[in-house]
Amino acid sequence: MMQFHNTKEIGDFGETKAVHYLRLHGYTVKERNWHAGKCEIDIIASTLRDIVFAEVKTRTYSKEEIDTAPPPRMAVHAEKQRLTRQAARAYLCKYPTKKRPRMDVIEVWLLQSADGKRPKVFKIYHIKAAY
Repeated sequence: MMQFHNTKEIGDFGETKAVHYLRLHGYTVKERNWHAGKCEIDIIASTLRDIVFAEVKTRTYSKEEIDTAPPPRMAVHAEKQRLTRQAARAYLCKYPTKKRPRMDVIEVWLLQSADGKRPKVFKIYHIKAAY
């Protein structure tokens, strides 16, 4: 496999890995890339108790920077949080539930390959109730 060609490909790859991660940990994935106007939620999932609105941030790091670079979650700034909350409210109006809403961030850390191949997942870090 070759390198990603653009940031959308990296983001899609990270979201796919996040979906696999959530399913592996007992979540039911309900939606992916759900839109309400200009607002988007990367993943909507549920547990027995919670409805989870997850923002996925994927970043690629070299071996040299993986310990010192800012984590992907730093890209979930206040405006992104506001828009995600707005989309979550729209989703809950359209699909009412008694489950507790929760705003999570899932970081997908990719490690660059020295031989020019596609980066590999270094780690996935799930931050529950991030905001």
